[in-house]
Amino acid sequence: MLIESRPATDPEIDALVAAQQCELREADGGLDGQATVTHDDIRYLVVVADVRAVACGGIQALDADTGEVKRMYVRPAYRGRGLARQLLIALEELAFQEGHAEVRLETGTYLPAALGLYTSSGYEPIPVYGEYVGNPYSVCFAKRLRVPA
Repeated sequence: MLIESRPATDPEIDALVAAQQCELREADGGLDGQATVTHDDIRYLVVVADVRAVACGGIQALDADTGEVKRMYVRPAYRGRGLARQLLIALEELAFQEGHAEVRLETGTYLPAALGLYTSSGYEPIPVYGEYVGNPYSVCFAKRLRVPA
């Protein structure tokens, strides 16, 4: 397994995000109504296994001090192997390297595995922010990044 940086225009990123969106529509029964496209200003990391990208996530700057975790997704066949946790740690490191002291993220109330991952990784619930305000299915979290001693 390898975690590497990829440009937002990478076709494997597009395929992973499309698969994520399809799965989210099935999970929320079409209630959430959010559609997401890739953004050029997101710094993406992918997990490569069996010579293909099997998971992705990104960091997008909200401001100079705060980054947002975006598009976390692991293909179903690769779940249960700890890839999401390793990817999240790598994304936190990327955010720290980019000068962010905090990372935030949004997930859905209907995604218990994601909620469990984030809370067990030290994320604390925060009020819904930005584009997620008004979405009754959004849950937001934040984590302060530790400064090395």
